Amino acid sequence: MQTLWELQLEEVLSELEQQIQFKKGQVFVIGCSTSEVAGQRIGTGGGLDIAESLYKPLEKFAARHRIFLAFQGCEHINRAITIERQAAEKYGLEPVTVIPVPKAGGSMSAYAFTAMNDPVVVEEIQAHAGIDIGQTMIGMHLKRVAVPLRTSVKLIGEAIVSAATTRPKLIGGERARYNRQLVHLQEGFTDGDGID
Repeated sequence: MQTLWELQLEEVLSELEQQIQFKKGQVFVIGCSTSEVAGQRIGTGGGLDIAESLYKPLEKFAARHRIFLAFQGCEHINRAITIERQAAEKYGLEPVTVIPVPKAGGSMSAYAFTAMNDPVVVEEIQAHAGIDIGQTMIGMHLKRVAVPLRTSVKLIGEAIVSAATTRPKLIGGERARYNRQLVHLQEGFTDGDGID
């Protein structure tokens, strides 16, 4: 039987699917305090059982979109990332020597390390999107520019949940165009048209 927090996470992920257009091989970062999910202060009372129940919908979500999951560890391992070796190699990330455990890495990262096919830990990543369960501060592992996403679910268990996607930086100032549908590259454009 599914836990309440598993159902809540499934709803959040379903709503994110309506807001993000994933490309194969992109990275989705997860920060998760299982302590906060259980209604306790971060780092004080989480567990692998909670991590296991949350991992399942995340794994299905990743499989549907053919993306990589990246699990942020706790501050004791400097918020290092547990990820599949294939993803680390694809993005040129150098593995470090550490194995996350519940008291030094966090239960979510520790569980992911045991559940992945060929896990490694890397110091940092620039993910394309992510979810933060319990205010674990995933921003340091998101590409610039982060764009917050809203979902109807505000809590998973007792943990505050937030999510973000990313977009390329907008450059060029007020004369620049950002929407490709508005820019038609054809003869006849002049300086005043916003395309030099």
